[in-house]
Amino acid sequence: MINSSNSGMRTKAIHGGETLLKDYGHHSAPICQTSTYSFKNVKDASDAFIDCGEGKYHPAHIYARLSHDNGWIIEEKMALLEGGESAIAYNSGMGAISGIIFGLLTTGDHIIHSPSLYGGTHSFLYHTCKQFGITAQSVDLNDSKELNKAIRLRTKMIYIETPSNPTLALYDIEKIAKLAHKKGIIVVVDNTFMTPILQTPLSLGADIVVHSATKYIGGHGDAVAGVVISNRELIEKIRPNTIELGAYIPPFTAWLLSRGVKTLSLRMKQHCENAMIIAEYLEKHELVESVIYPGLPSFPQHKLAKKQMSNFGGMISFNLKGGLQSAELFLNSLNLFTLAVSLGSVDSLAESPALMTHSVIPKEDREKAGISDGLIRLSVGIEDVEDLITDLESAFSKVKKSL
Repeated sequence: MINSSNSGMRTKAIHGGETLLKDYGHHSAPICQTSTYSFKNVKDASDAFIDCGEGKYHPAHIYARLSHDNGWIIEEKMALLEGGESAIAYNSGMGAISGIIFGLLTTGDHIIHSPSLYGGTHSFLYHTCKQFGITAQSVDLNDSKELNKAIRLRTKMIYIETPSNPTLALYDIEKIAKLAHKKGIIVVVDNTFMTPILQTPLSLGADIVVHSATKYIGGHGDAVAGVVISNRELIEKIRPNTIELGAYIPPFTAWLLSRGVKTLSLRMKQHCENAMIIAEYLEKHELVESVIYPGLPSFPQHKLAKKQMSNFGGMISFNLKGGLQSAELFLNSLNLFTLAVSLGSVDSLAESPALMTHSVIPKEDREKAGISDGLIRLSVGIEDVEDLITDLESAFSKVKKSL
């Protein structure tokens, strides 16, 4: 068993959750690709179902929709890395987000969230949640007066993306959590952009951490998954809803995450190093109006970034001169940077939030959140950074000719 207080992050990522493998004589985890589990006798089977009604957790595997060894391994790894007591893994990041909200809230409840959100999260809050009578409201969470004013009798949750997607706006987790807890409000932090290697929201006062594990946790662009980490009490409130909706992580996906997370620390170090070099390059480029990267001294919240993050991540956004037309030409001209949604893979990706990930959000709302038509979002990979800059420079040259 890994000692959560004394072991380092790399040790937790590699050895966490794998103690049970020794019982089977495995050095590397097998894929438990079975839909159902057998029992030695009727009594063992009957005992496994006791207190397992309504999707409740039980320490014996019964059916893969409920639990399996591969799920347990990645859940323990993530709980150790984030400093939580327990975790539950999902078949997608949106599965994780919906699991939290539907597991803890009910009709009439109110959610406050940070202004800039992943497009899927925004759509879920204002369409799906609305159908079930759960309302959402965008608030500048760094403005204590505005936040206090927005809180209602039925406000049950504050949902934070920090850094936010795609504007990289930061929110003071510790400050927000203190205010929220005085009102009995749960604080959820989406830590997808940072990972527990760079930021641990639970240590800053958050109640729940959620990841789209599709991104940096898996790290190789070959798995879609989500993970929620919290204390045991909250996880067990969330779990029944997760099980009943069929949102639990499949064994092969969990296996991919467990393999990917073992190199998370090494990958994040290179993501951060490459991103800082590229951010500094972009800041000097004549076709770039502004660069948004927490590691730059010019970043408005650079002080907060240094306070609650150990490094600045692999995500960069920048505003390109020429607006939507220039953004489209720039993206079509890239070679090493793949034109694709998602992020956090070992290879570099680029996208236009206005045309792609955030196109479902009304233009007026996008602009209020700082998402301009000329905004480009880069997910900087771990390639040789000189090659990435050469690719960017080639795309810039084509834009320059068009202006």
